[in-house]
Amino acid sequence: MKISVKWLGDYVALPPSVDELARKLTAAGLEIEGVERPGEGLRGVVVAQIRESVQHPNADKLSVTQVDIGGSALFQVVCGAKNFKVGDKVPLATVGAKLPNGMEIKQAALRGVDSFGMLCSAKELGITEDSSGLLILPADTKLGIPIAEAIGLDDSVLEVNVTPNRPDALSHLGIAREVGVVTGAQLTPPQPKPAESGKPVAELVKVRIDAKERCSRYAARVVEGVTIQPSPQWMQDRLKACGVRAINNVVDVTNYVLLEYGQPLHAFDLDKVAGQEIVVRTAKAGEKLRTLDDKERTLDADDLVIADRDRAQALAGVMGGGDSEVTQGTKRIVIESAHFHGSGVRRSAKRYALHTEASHRFERGADLDAVLPALDRAAQLIAELSGGTVVPGRVDVQPEPLAPRRATLRYARVEKVLGVAVPEAEVRRILTALGFKSVDESAGQTTYEVPRARVDVEREEDLMEEVARVYGYDNIPARLPRGLETLAPEPLSMEAERRLRHALGGVGLSEVVNYSFVAPKSLEVLGGKEAPIALMNPLSVEQSVMRTSLLPGLLENLSRSVRHQVESVGLYETGRAYFRDAQGGQGMRPAAREVPRVAGLVWGLRGGGRSWTQKDSRVDFYDAKGAVEALLHALHVEGVTFTQAEAPAYHPSSTAQVALRDGTVLGLVGEVHPRVTKALGLPEGVFVFELDTEPLYAAARLVPQAEGLPKYPAVLRDLAVVVPLELRNEEVRRVILEVGAPLVEDALVFDVYTGKPIPEGKKNLAYALRYRSPERTLTDAEVTAAHQRIIAEVNQRLGAALRA
Repeated sequence: MKISVKWLGDYVALPPSVDELARKLTAAGLEIEGVERPGEGLRGVVVAQIRESVQHPNADKLSVTQVDIGGSALFQVVCGAKNFKVGDKVPLATVGAKLPNGMEIKQAALRGVDSFGMLCSAKELGITEDSSGLLILPADTKLGIPIAEAIGLDDSVLEVNVTPNRPDALSHLGIAREVGVVTGAQLTPPQPKPAESGKPVAELVKVRIDAKERCSRYAARVVEGVTIQPSPQWMQDRLKACGVRAINNVVDVTNYVLLEYGQPLHAFDLDKVAGQEIVVRTAKAGEKLRTLDDKERTLDADDLVIADRDRAQALAGVMGGGDSEVTQGTKRIVIESAHFHGSGVRRSAKRYALHTEASHRFERGADLDAVLPALDRAAQLIAELSGGTVVPGRVDVQPEPLAPRRATLRYARVEKVLGVAVPEAEVRRILTALGFKSVDESAGQTTYEVPRARVDVEREEDLMEEVARVYGYDNIPARLPRGLETLAPEPLSMEAERRLRHALGGVGLSEVVNYSFVAPKSLEVLGGKEAPIALMNPLSVEQSVMRTSLLPGLLENLSRSVRHQVESVGLYETGRAYFRDAQGGQGMRPAAREVPRVAGLVWGLRGGGRSWTQKDSRVDFYDAKGAVEALLHALHVEGVTFTQAEAPAYHPSSTAQVALRDGTVLGLVGEVHPRVTKALGLPEGVFVFELDTEPLYAAARLVPQAEGLPKYPAVLRDLAVVVPLELRNEEVRRVILEVGAPLVEDALVFDVYTGKPIPEGKKNLAYALRYRSPERTLTDAEVTAAHQRIIAEVNQRLGAALRA
């Protein structure tokens, strides 16, 4: 944003130097990236008047002139130009001046005649490329003044880096307010009061807002009897300083007020507005509009347009239309000043690649309270510069007046948050100068009404930030953070997660970190039933929904590894899965239900790759199950069961559900379904697990539980039973431990056999039972009795037969 210092001085008293002004604004949070001084290279060049001119005695193409710069003596200058006459006022580069082209002016003798300076063309001054003759200045130009002042270059231009959250600073009045706050100077904004005459405006133009959710306010004024001509030089100079090209007096005024107030305006030729009716509506699908850049555009149904009775006349908040633009023949104009919602303007500007001064401001949030003052200011200036007449009254349509935001500041908290004691009187001065109005006072606090221009201020902390930046960050003392008397204990979940990471790393899995955003098809192929949460503004289709499982990321990691000819992959990830929540976002409730999980994947050759010391073998279900058991062991979670299960993403014959002793399901472990691997272009034999970590960590025993060594010896007995093929080992083991309690310490299956002489449909399970009593040495008779009870119960409950 370019700010003219000369223009800024119209509204507020400025510091003595531009450098000091730049430093103060930067300290207040408005970074000055640079200062342009257009007249810097014109020092020593002044306005002179030619009093006499005679032919050079020794050169036909030269003249010897006597020029006056307002002093007591005339200067003799030899000149080669022919486009001047005696009495003209021209630029004189005095001896010692250095021109923008690098030429240094010295006293010299030209063909035997002394010359004390040089009369300059526009090209020699670096203004234009015109080198046909001297730059002839207006006759009323004051003698002796610097040429920079005479041609409007005696200005400094600040390049202000305005952050997206500060649209209030995208204007000269906005910057002037900041200057007044940091210097204590009084702000004097314009007080427009256009003289009015003629018919009421309501008889000349009507306004209707159909898209009320996209336009908060639309106001208009009419000026009649305008004459389209160039705007005065002072206005052209100010627009040029800010990088805006002058067009004509009407268009220049709308641009001038935009830069002054930060409120975009637009002028329509009223006689080209069909039915003299303005309608704010969304575009019709396929509707055409020729914009001011002379391009015909096919509009989208999402575009907001300014239309008349018959057709669209402007793309709201972005660019006007060519059909109703102001031309030399325009006699009546209607001035638009409106407030459009930023999101819609941003979409339209992006859709047509039109980034304009208007869209830049509406996208960030224009000031609703500037709509009417800017409109009046523009009407008054247009009437003054075009000889027109402002029609009485304004059309002002505001469907639903919006109440300004309020924020309460507790003065006692200012020091606690900022780390420096700011006097309450200074806090009040700063906020009042910034435009915040006190609307309610109570003990130790004030409720302020937030200016509508300050879209970035919503809460108490924002008010404190305003105080801090104006009071000065350099006034906040540098101190070491105060230590806490006692440190809060580390959550047990952090220690549990640390042990989990060590355990999985110990079995050869490498940790990965994937995005929580995935492609919808990555979840669909897994067969998830719950619809994922879609992002409103995704970076790409591949990252458009929140993941409901950690597996898509791991499978993508595997795919990338396989493409690079990796022979063995072992990965794990801890993260969150996200699910819809019907009550999400209400009160303090999170917008989505987040479930912390751990997932792992193994594929390829066992042991990390090929090795000469062992035969190549591929990982299987038990490698994935072993990783789960390793993490359970690290957390001392006991009594976990693995039961056969089915899930859409898993192979039906090699999948187990992992559950705690109390029945809480942790998750699944198993082989990825061939349908999934084929759809993702992966090899077969991929084994994964995914567990919810919240119940897992809750069941963890992280405090060491020491047990004394047994005093008495154990007695070992084997038990071989023939059971149906579908009977699981865990069921048999559970009965053994239940019936054998308290003497049986453990029952470990060490052999599973099918085939002759075992009957078809049966299998043999062989267990090693360890008997022990903590109180005495067991006798052979006690062990035999307990063993027989176990055999009888296994036979009765499970239909198992003791193997002969």
